Amino acid sequence: MSTTAVTPLTTQDAEALVTAARQAAEAAGVTVSVTVLDAGGHLLAFRRDDRAVLISGETSTRKAYTALQLNAPTADLVDAVQPGGLFHTLPTALDQPLLFIAGGVPVHRDGRLIGAIGVGGGAPEQDHGFASAAVRSLA
Repeated sequence: MSTTAVTPLTTQDAEALVTAARQAAEAAGVTVSVTVLDAGGHLLAFRRDDRAVLISGETSTRKAYTALQLNAPTADLVDAVQPGGLFHTLPTALDQPLLFIAGGVPVHRDGRLIGAIGVGGGAPEQDHGFASAAVRSLA
């Protein structure tokens, strides 16, 4: 059985994701913080705007960790963490707490998980849209 190598998420990719998310947010009149992680959960790029809510930087990072760890957009997980939901008591494998608010999106290349982006600062639906737009721009 052979495996095909997949190009990892590079710092150039990460910076492009940050730029695309920031531009989508600015077009909507929203100030956001953006975090991009590689497949191992290492920080590749981060942008915090001083005009954003102070906690938005921490929020964007936690959203990215959640999307990476569960390999799913955080917008798809909100119901699963409600009492009685599938992930209500899910322990975290990383030393980062999970945050199930829309705005975290995994990044795939050739069908394989290579990283994640988290956006914080707008309404959850907006953050999800900005992160998703950034991922689409990378393709």
